[in-house]
Amino acid sequence: MTLPIPRGILTANRPLADLTWLRVGGPADYLFQPADIEDLQSFLRDLDADIPVFPMGVGSNLIVRDGGIRAVVIRLGRGFNTITIDGTMVTAGAAALDAHVARKAAEQGVDLTFLRTIPGAIGGAVRMNAGCYGRYIADDLMQARAVLRDGSLITLTPDELNFSYRHSTLADGAVLIDATFKAPSGDPAVLSARMDEQLAKRDATQPTKDRTAGSTFRNPAGFSSTGAADDTHDLKAWKVIDDAGLRGHRRGGAQMSPKHPNFLVNADNASAADLEGLGEEVREKVFQNSEIRLEWEIMRVGEPAP
Repeated sequence: MTLPIPRGILTANRPLADLTWLRVGGPADYLFQPADIEDLQSFLRDLDADIPVFPMGVGSNLIVRDGGIRAVVIRLGRGFNTITIDGTMVTAGAAALDAHVARKAAEQGVDLTFLRTIPGAIGGAVRMNAGCYGRYIADDLMQARAVLRDGSLITLTPDELNFSYRHSTLADGAVLIDATFKAPSGDPAVLSARMDEQLAKRDATQPTKDRTAGSTFRNPAGFSSTGAADDTHDLKAWKVIDDAGLRGHRRGGAQMSPKHPNFLVNADNASAADLEGLGEEVREKVFQNSEIRLEWEIMRVGEPAP
């Protein structure tokens, strides 16, 4: 396989476990860390169209299977994590952490506080229309920019991203590079206090000190009657898991957290197969108990171990 020679870092057969929050997964055929937008554009433009591309964020919502990924994995780093604020407009690079964006915005009196407790970076947040406390990326996004598989740079509107609950529509191989938000203004001290309160609530109810990938399954109620995203419905994934007697349930080194049963935990050197297998077991037992088929919120990619 012959690949273009970039200015950034291109590594063959790169293990991915250390790049995911769950610390599991086999190697990527190649890992590409572009130097800047132009480097990313030229690499994708010159890359053989038959070679798959997988954009990867900070691995906060991801299980990479034990056999790894037969693709060029693209991971954005420095150069893609800047945050600029102009009035109530906030532009954040795709590699900027959600929590950093929330904090920087709050310091300037801009309310993106809902991002403070969302794990991961802005690229992934846009990709999955992340949200909590009744607000979603779709509520504040003005536009996002992406580099397509042919190297072209495009600007996408919220309508073009076709947001729905925990989902957006993006072309295969497209790499989000930044997003611009227009958010409400607020008093910096009030916004800071709100985020402190959110963090305290999260730490009290979620296993934040464990190796997890955030919520494992989507809440069964994904939409309101109008079709808008809605996370206020009484029916929660954790509740149907708990009702099926699966709080703390284990498989190999994987466990459903005793603290919050919708969090899949790498409790004891789990493999990706342990984690995904436990998730599938939970889905089946919940269905048997309540006839509700849970949908994965964590993305699973790659191949099982040989």
